Amino acid sequence: MEPTPEQSPHHAYPDHWEADVVLRDGGTARIRPITTDDAERLVSFYEQVSDESKYYRFFAPYPRLSDRDVHRFTHHDYVDRVGLAVTIGGEFIGTVRYDRINDQGRPASAPADEAEVAFLVQDAHQGRGVASALLEHIAAVARERGIRRFAAEVLPANNKMIKVFRDGGYTQRRSFEDGSVHLTLDLEPTEKSLAVQRGREQRAEARSVQRLLAPGSVAVIGTGRTPGGVGRTVLRNLLASGYTGRTYAVNRAFDEGAATLDGVPAHRSLGEIDEQVDLAVIAVPAHRVPEAVADCGEHGVQGLVVLSAGYAERGAEGRELQRELVRQARSYGMRIIGPNAFGIINTAESVRLNASLAPESPARGRIGLFTQSGAIGIALLSGLHRRGAGLSSFISAGNRADVSGNDFLQYSFEDPDTDVALLYLESLGNPRKFNRLARRTAAVKPVVVVKGARHSGSTPPGHAVPVSRIPDATVSALMRQAGVIRVDTVTEMVDAGLLLAGQPLPAGPRVAILGNSESLGLLTYDACLAEGLRPRPPIDLTTAASPQDFRDALAEALADGTCDAVIVTAIPWVGENGEAETGDGQVLAAALHKAVAGGSAKPVAVVHVEIGGLAEALAAASSTAAPRPRTVTPAADRPQVATTLSTGPARSTAPATPAAPEAGPAPEAPTAPPVRPGPGSPAAPEASPAPEAATGPGRIPAYPAAERAVRALAEAVKYAQWRRQAAVPGKIPEFLDDTIDEPGAAALIEAQLATAPDPRGRPLTHDEARELLGRYGIAVRPTLPAPDPETAVAAAARLGYPVALKTTAPHLRHRADLGGVRLDIADEEALRRAYGELTDLLGKPAELLPVVQAMAPRGVDTVVRASIDAAAGAVLSFGLAGAPSELLGDTAHRLVPATDRDAAELIRSIRAAPVLFGWRGSAPVDTAALEELLLRLSRLVDDHPEVVSVALEPVVVAPHGLTVLGASVRLAPPPARSDLGPRRLPNY
Repeated sequence: MEPTPEQSPHHAYPDHWEADVVLRDGGTARIRPITTDDAERLVSFYEQVSDESKYYRFFAPYPRLSDRDVHRFTHHDYVDRVGLAVTIGGEFIGTVRYDRINDQGRPASAPADEAEVAFLVQDAHQGRGVASALLEHIAAVARERGIRRFAAEVLPANNKMIKVFRDGGYTQRRSFEDGSVHLTLDLEPTEKSLAVQRGREQRAEARSVQRLLAPGSVAVIGTGRTPGGVGRTVLRNLLASGYTGRTYAVNRAFDEGAATLDGVPAHRSLGEIDEQVDLAVIAVPAHRVPEAVADCGEHGVQGLVVLSAGYAERGAEGRELQRELVRQARSYGMRIIGPNAFGIINTAESVRLNASLAPESPARGRIGLFTQSGAIGIALLSGLHRRGAGLSSFISAGNRADVSGNDFLQYSFEDPDTDVALLYLESLGNPRKFNRLARRTAAVKPVVVVKGARHSGSTPPGHAVPVSRIPDATVSALMRQAGVIRVDTVTEMVDAGLLLAGQPLPAGPRVAILGNSESLGLLTYDACLAEGLRPRPPIDLTTAASPQDFRDALAEALADGTCDAVIVTAIPWVGENGEAETGDGQVLAAALHKAVAGGSAKPVAVVHVEIGGLAEALAAASSTAAPRPRTVTPAADRPQVATTLSTGPARSTAPATPAAPEAGPAPEAPTAPPVRPGPGSPAAPEASPAPEAATGPGRIPAYPAAERAVRALAEAVKYAQWRRQAAVPGKIPEFLDDTIDEPGAAALIEAQLATAPDPRGRPLTHDEARELLGRYGIAVRPTLPAPDPETAVAAAARLGYPVALKTTAPHLRHRADLGGVRLDIADEEALRRAYGELTDLLGKPAELLPVVQAMAPRGVDTVVRASIDAAAGAVLSFGLAGAPSELLGDTAHRLVPATDRDAAELIRSIRAAPVLFGWRGSAPVDTAALEELLLRLSRLVDDHPEVVSVALEPVVVAPHGLTVLGASVRLAPPPARSDLGPRRLPNY
């Protein structure tokens, strides 16, 4: 919305203040600046406000706004006078305004830094969190305009408004003056205000997804008049799933007077439906979607699942159509799954929703599944079904123009029916937020992620994402820092999900292996070693072992306190005639279940070669068991794992869709179920409950290979360790505060950026970098330029022998292998000789830019870096110096700010870490000094986002202390931090 000529030309309309927000009940609204075009909207809004609310706003009866009031409330300069409105369907539902004032409370301009603020919310929308959202946004606007405090006068009886100010988390002062409460709020964000903001965001976004997954009624728009087609298929699947709500078929092509379709009410438009419709599934061509969305918005639909294709996956024109679709839906307060979506499923007994193209609902289970790919979603549904696993919920988001993996994490965190969240992601719209949400969710339940499109430039069509420069290996490291279980394939995701949903977490890496095949036991043993586990020697029960022998051996292993998990392997028994007996699977499964029931829990997997019925019997464990809490298993109560080789043909009625290649061939297509009337329709029969999948405590997950079971167990071990550590978070040592000059560093940065001719910033000189780093207690060994031999000799005399002579030309820097560094030069003669050799070999001094530096104590050469990525945030990195580490990618990463635990883990997580701890008889180096250096650098880039990159190379770590020999620093205006501003939905 553009300003009119009446507005001040030097204060243009601030369109960056516009934002879509999710309100407390899960609906959306738009916040934007008020303009002179809003006069009629303001008057209409005010007419719908109760007399009591008007009294609270103006402290007197105020039935209507005068023309002068309307002019004052719609004319702003966007600096000293600002008004924001919350709109739904283009109409105001709430407003806020601030006016800058001086110490006497009179209108003022900058440098006055206080403003008077006042709110008004329509009574019909009070309680939805409108005022809270407005407070966040008007506070951000005020800070941008140099205002540091809000003042507000509130009547004592206006408890709702007092609560909004009190619960905002800002530092505030109160007094009672002249019959009103005088409130002063400091607008600088605090830990409390940020926590309040994120708590509200979590509850609102979780509620918005819950409204989509548990609607009281569903309308399928675009239901075909004849069988077949997307809309008719979704309607059939809704009815077949036993959906407990009301179902409607909508198609403008229906004949007038058509009463029902497949037993459900049929209508030509939503306007013909007399009852509330909560969810609309849109399956019409893209050019007709805007009309359908408008129809939904005008009739109060809460959310949309858009199956229609033809959007951003088609290119730039389609992307603009997609953005317009999102704008249109949000303007009515609706959220969107899609477009180009596969659909959603909720197996809860009270809902039983299958609003998707999957012909059969999965069984009820404890796994939540989110995917950005319909094809991968099909494969995962089929694979989970064949493995006997069930789901709590399923969302296939397609182009994920609105609802994303972040929203699913918000929902999964709160959902009591979900024990494990599985996500297949092809893009991360907001990586900072994803890491934050994943860390919080992983603290209470596992989050398993497969990241497709991992390589630069391979973002899938339809996904608009921030540009990130960090490699996939760094993304993976940051996910693991947040507790995410990152796996490479959807098969590994299912393997891990089955174990985590059905078993408690292991207390450690010690694994017992038992079975009736020595060879399979050895394969399992080797796989454990390869995954970093600590297996005990396999127990061979011999091929003559009976199910009772398995039960006794497993019970003994479960009672053994020296192991944390058990892997069982099994092959078929061989009869007297030499043929394998494959029909005793149920007997063996029963024996294993009895052993588990009689002892402490430890994960189970059965490596079986065509033991008939074994996998199915293992998956059919106690479905009536209550969901267990997701706690880290103590040493006396450990998990149990089972591995399986070649599960054989599954007895399944899985969806007739192709499975992922790793999962084997899909089962044959089942006969289409008869379409029956849906609940709420005239002839709806009582729906039968959905089957309960065995993903509770009694389920023993089965795997087709020992390697797969061991890999899943290893992920569970690492996740359990992360959970234990996350329970006691790391700290930033207080001693750093005494040796850090934050104001001094800020002054240096401001001065250096002021002299930068390039708005993108500039690199610092060696001396500038040394001075800035010194403010944070990071000492860089000085270097002196040596443009000729005489100057080099003078520099060495000043520094003291022995010295190093090295080039600083960009193409030779840190390349000792190319001969650009000469060390341990003991005297003037050696220095002159080295200087001549250097210039003879590599070029003229003007090209080499040689410098002289005093030698440092011997140690291990390392590299410490920090950089700010616009998408992921500030990242701290560590590795050993040299080509081998670079070639092997042996670098560890952590998000900033880093804690003492992060620093300790950072230096221990590289593969070459043993070099730091006395490898092959060498002296261990001072890792405590290295950890301190990492913490200091982390503080620098966290305190000063203008420091966009720092490289300390090399950092020589000696047995006592360390020396920073080289440093490069780049300053630039800091990138925008969307994760620190007020709540807003992303616009992709």
